[in-house]
Amino acid sequence: MLKRTPFFDLHNQTGGKIVEFAGYEMPVQYKGIKVEHAAVRHAVGVFDVSHMGEFFISGDKALELIQKVTVNDASKLFPGKAQYSCMCYADGGIVDDLIVYMLAENEYMLVVNGANVDKDFAWIKSQNTMGAELVDRSDDYALLAVQGPKAKATLQKLTDTNLDEIGFYSFKTGELAGVSMIISATGYTGEPGFELYFEHKNADEAAVWNAIFEAGEEFGIEPCGLGARDTLRLEMGFALYGNDITQSTHPLESRLGWITKFDKGEFVAKETLLAKKEAGLKRRLVGFVMEDQRSIPRNGYTITDAEGNDIGFVTSGTMSITLGKGIGMGFVSTDHAKDGGTIHISIRKKSAPATITKPPFISK
Repeated sequence: MLKRTPFFDLHNQTGGKIVEFAGYEMPVQYKGIKVEHAAVRHAVGVFDVSHMGEFFISGDKALELIQKVTVNDASKLFPGKAQYSCMCYADGGIVDDLIVYMLAENEYMLVVNGANVDKDFAWIKSQNTMGAELVDRSDDYALLAVQGPKAKATLQKLTDTNLDEIGFYSFKTGELAGVSMIISATGYTGEPGFELYFEHKNADEAAVWNAIFEAGEEFGIEPCGLGARDTLRLEMGFALYGNDITQSTHPLESRLGWITKFDKGEFVAKETLLAKKEAGLKRRLVGFVMEDQRSIPRNGYTITDAEGNDIGFVTSGTMSITLGKGIGMGFVSTDHAKDGGTIHISIRKKSAPATITKPPFISK
């Protein structure tokens, strides 16, 4: 049985086209991906991302467990601060990427991808040899992402919390639309915005949704689906688990070396990743822009060199709504991974040239 978020009826009422995603019935689009994409880039859009998972880790062993299972250094966090990270298996393969929130001393929230909730929780539980308190509360929380240049102006109407004081990857707990929630300055679009976490038991989700849309009406607020979420994140070069990062990839080759902190102490896969770094990377995840405006790369397409030799594969691809060109990411052999270099994407038995371009693909 597919799950439904608490906003499911609202999605149907507002014309959302429902598809299966991460075990849920989710809206892929409403008025259309271009309309929703433009709303977020220029005004404000709202995404229902209640399928995401929320794990709570607490007790005097909480940080020890988080340090063990994530590659970033969570000891740098303080209450009110969040951190992007990922988890790896012993062989270096990525379990998932996630955000770690420090709620208070010895109290953390980990936000993981919706499709990976059960897998992630079982894996963290298997690593909890120190006895930290670990609880999966994914089914207790609703989550809305309000994104775009007018997100702050929209939400400030609904809360006494000063949103100007919430820096990037920071958060506060406060009331918004009369509901107590975590107001977090994070997102997946490259635009300013907030993610709102609140418990079902404390809220009328429809009332919160309607309050946000009433507040944003003057800015042309739009409900946004999975389609625009993907085009927006890809223009920024943000990785998608299951495409760009998987159990078969490791963070050093996946443009996540910047969050892999070898000096923080021991963590799962540390020695494996150090060995891979010492041996030299055989492939890298790169971004690219198609030279022909009609060519659209897709996941799984083969990447070749000028002579037609296979050198990698596309992990994500789309038509950039902002640029009007095809963009994508993919793994290529290290000797072909130089910025500015030309690669070729095999599209319907034809070879389409592309230029390796370091994301983000658009200027922000």
